[in-house]
Amino acid sequence: MLHVLVVDDEKLARGRLRTLVAECTEPRAEVTAEAASATEAMALLASQRFDVALLDIHMPGADGLQLARTLAGLANPPQVVFVTAHAEHALQAFELEAVDYLTKPVRRERLAQALQKAERLAQMRKALQPDVAEDAWVVINERGRTLRVPLAEVLYFKAELKYVTVRTASASHLLDGSLSQLEERWGERFVRIHRNALVARAAMRRWSATPIRRKARVGRCGWTASTNWCPSRAGRWRRCASCSASEPARRAAVTVRC
Repeated sequence: MLHVLVVDDEKLARGRLRTLVAECTEPRAEVTAEAASATEAMALLASQRFDVALLDIHMPGADGLQLARTLAGLANPPQVVFVTAHAEHALQAFELEAVDYLTKPVRRERLAQALQKAERLAQMRKALQPDVAEDAWVVINERGRTLRVPLAEVLYFKAELKYVTVRTASASHLLDGSLSQLEERWGERFVRIHRNALVARAAMRRWSATPIRRKARVGRCGWTASTNWCPSRAGRWRRCASCSASEPARRAAVTVRC
């Protein structure tokens, strides 16, 4: 069943869409939340997951087009279907990769077609995502309690003597283990930029190789590692056989999102 969010500043319009969605049998769908503004919608999205968002365009404050741009930046955004009385925004809507553009008054058959498109696209997206259900968490025993940190939230792992620091955007944890074990388990999702650091590929914005003195440091909003190790074809940083002793050390500068 598709979980639907309706965003419209008019209560009657939201009620009509709720009725139409309930009448759709293929696919099965249910309006699980309503919002009268973009601000209310984002508050709901922070705590709930939706498969489809039915968005009005003209609303007080941020309009539906602005909301759609914001949704596109979420990790798992809902499929967007615009529902509006104004036909002139259709081009902008499809530039935002909206599933469909419906004009009011909406017919049940037309809404069902839009929901079918959304369901197909959701299935395609799910099929393209790697299956990491069993490895989706980092289990940490810390201060007498067990924590489950979502692997998708980990920015980097950094070796610290006997422990490994697990860094997310909001917290830092200590894990009893080794980088080698972590790399063997999650090597496809993390890259070793230094002998004591694994950085999430999805969190990396850039890296570069420039002559610099040997050093490594971690900053508040990013990671910079500078060593005399160079990237091999396997993606792991190894001592470069082509570097002579007279050449300056090379730096691998990596900035991760915080």
